[in-house]
Amino acid sequence: MKLHPMIAALRKHKAGVVLIALQIALTLAIVCNAIFIIGQRIDRVNRPTGLDESNLFLVTQQWVGAPSADTPNGVAKLDAMQKEDLAALRNLPGVASVTPINSLPLLNSSWNGAVSTKPDRKFSDKGDNVRTTYYFTDEQVMSTLGLKLVAGRAFNAGDVQHQGFRDNPPRPIIMVTKALADKLFPQGDAVGKPIYVDGSSSPSTIVGVVARLQVPSTGTWVNGFTWNATLVPTRLNAGFARYAVRTKPGQLEAAMKAAAPTLYKVNPLRVLDDDSVKSFADIRAEAYRADVGMAILMGVICLVLLSVTAAGIVGLTSFWVGQRHRQIGVRRALGARKVDILHYFQLENLLIAGSGAVIGIVMAIGLNLWLMRLYQMDRLPVVYTLIGVVAVLVLGQCAVFVPARRASNVPPVTATRAA
Repeated sequence: MKLHPMIAALRKHKAGVVLIALQIALTLAIVCNAIFIIGQRIDRVNRPTGLDESNLFLVTQQWVGAPSADTPNGVAKLDAMQKEDLAALRNLPGVASVTPINSLPLLNSSWNGAVSTKPDRKFSDKGDNVRTTYYFTDEQVMSTLGLKLVAGRAFNAGDVQHQGFRDNPPRPIIMVTKALADKLFPQGDAVGKPIYVDGSSSPSTIVGVVARLQVPSTGTWVNGFTWNATLVPTRLNAGFARYAVRTKPGQLEAAMKAAAPTLYKVNPLRVLDDDSVKSFADIRAEAYRADVGMAILMGVICLVLLSVTAAGIVGLTSFWVGQRHRQIGVRRALGARKVDILHYFQLENLLIAGSGAVIGIVMAIGLNLWLMRLYQMDRLPVVYTLIGVVAVLVLGQCAVFVPARRASNVPPVTATRAA
């Protein structure tokens, strides 16, 4: 089949050809980037936090009329109050372990800083000064959060200190995640090595390395240190406290219901609202609600665009078939088979869709660069563009099949009479 007559025929319908090609190009550009965004959101939602997330819940509470954390006496009283709460929660039926902690992965409440292998280093993301998030906790953190120790040892009760919320005492020992340890000590010998927290001149010795622990924030600004976490064996003393609770299998709901009444029995002068006791499943769902919503929205946009483009191809091809009855009839009278007519319209659509795809590739890259500049989006991988090209070409062939088949079924006599 020669292309010259086909191109000549398309030149007679320039407006329709240009509109369909541009529609295909716009669809390709938007669909490629939308599918890429969907993929990124799904990856974010499904990435593991490092926790054993089942049978885990968090209690956040605030004391009313609590002592000030700015005086040593007030800090001591707050610590005693926190110990009473921990003892009460640990004695609940169905509770396996409890640890005080300032935050959890996905909670979007974080204490961040930087650690270095050298003292007195000001913050930067370069060299041996690495950004991290801090989890202040105690010796039950491993069992409560379900963390995996890959080197060294976990905290014991003798390691745990306490401090006022605004204090910044020396931190003799710490644990770090493997991601952070590998950045500070690429040779893999982090255990026993000193590091310096937030530009301190006092060393903190790494006693253990955990496999993985995600930072609390889910924002894009933490992409550079998502797995860089530092565990500090310290109870923070302030007017509020958080407790992570691990229950025995099947005891989560009962323990969550019993947590607030138990704490009120210890000290009724506190605030525990409806959101104060949350399972980690609820924390995860809340953290990624926007990502899931964005993925659904992008999916709907893709479906609408593809449907509109397909409808446009069907409509335009049907219109052209109606206008070309005489041409079809002549070709059939000269011996053209049904399959030749079918292939003619399919090839014609392939030319239009191919032209639109070429323009769409350029538009997809341009749109991605614009999103990268405005929203810190990652670069669009080539595979997404290739998938998009294949998708619009297949869509075009599917959309043109029905009107092309109808054209191929036109009897030669009827076509020539209609002309």
